[in-house]
Amino acid sequence: MRVVIGIIAGLAFIPAAAAAEQKAAAKDPNRIICERQEIVGSRLATKRVCMTAAEWEIRRREDREAVEKAQVNRQGPSGN
Repeated sequence: MRVVIGIIAGLAFIPAAAAAEQKAAAKDPNRIICERQEIVGSRLATKRVCMTAAEWEIRRREDREAVEKAQVNRQGPSGN
């Protein structure tokens, strides 16, 4: 009975180990990530953009900063 419990307990750690490896690979800044992006002005056309995880992070940060800057510099209805 102890052997069976030991085997079952050992098998429970296999998926956990695989998940840990995937998380480690997911944090690799040099892995390539590809996304399909819609082309503005077209309902059907898309283009595939591939960059490293680090480049995607930089792009997201720059986009966020641009939006924040536009919101801060936005003028009111009276032009102030």
